[in-house]
Amino acid sequence: MQQAQSTDEIDVEFERYGDGQPLILLHGGMAPTEYWEPVIPAFEGYSAVVPQRPGFGTCLDSPAETSADEVLAREGRYVRALTDAVDGDPILFGHSYGALTAIEAAAALSVEAVIAYEPAVLPAEYRADADLADQMASLIRDGAREEAVKRYIEHVLHPDGIDDLDAWLADWPVWPDCVDLAEEVVRMNRSVEQYQLPDRLNVDAPTLVLAGTDGPDFLRQSARSVHEALPRSRFVEFEGVSHSGPAEAPALIAAEVDTFLQN
Repeated sequence: MQQAQSTDEIDVEFERYGDGQPLILLHGGMAPTEYWEPVIPAFEGYSAVVPQRPGFGTCLDSPAETSADEVLAREGRYVRALTDAVDGDPILFGHSYGALTAIEAAAALSVEAVIAYEPAVLPAEYRADADLADQMASLIRDGAREEAVKRYIEHVLHPDGIDDLDAWLADWPVWPDCVDLAEEVVRMNRSVEQYQLPDRLNVDAPTLVLAGTDGPDFLRQSARSVHEALPRSRFVEFEGVSHSGPAEAPALIAAEVDTFLQN
């Protein structure tokens, strides 16, 4: 684990793999290091930078009315600290909430490009009734941490239902670490539920927005909306790939990313 301090005196910790242009991998509501393990070998030509992000506080010990802008501003400062810690203009590759963070942070940073897999943005009709953060927070307060994270998985990874969730989780390598990150997942969901996509995202860097046909329909819809709000964007949808696309089909996604970055 490498440690560094930015010009803003923000301490960052990250693991770095390989040589080449820095590729900063920003996780969503998953265990940070473990989630990207299947992805890193697919990007041999880059220097994969996997941050160990601090908890930043959660909706359980910070006011529920904390705005999405405030949460994203904190995330953006941390991403800026990461870019200060690496040489040259990096590429930001974010998944889910990490994709939203990458896009928002890139508006104020000099980066080579942004890769965003199913940014965690809710269409207006979903946002009006969204209460996943409240459901999870209530379960955690009752001591049901595993049930809280299961609720997240049921809503985000398996919105159409799953026959045996416990069996699926038993084969999911990041499951124990996700339980440890329950409060951070709540905080992210609180931010997502409050975030409203602007008509235009002021990101100068070229951006590749990705989605999978087997993920939640609302995230596919939002991915297209994010693409349309970006001035320099390409949209690609993968047949038969879920919301866990980067870890589920790393070679397929890496090939598309390479094509995008080389053009």
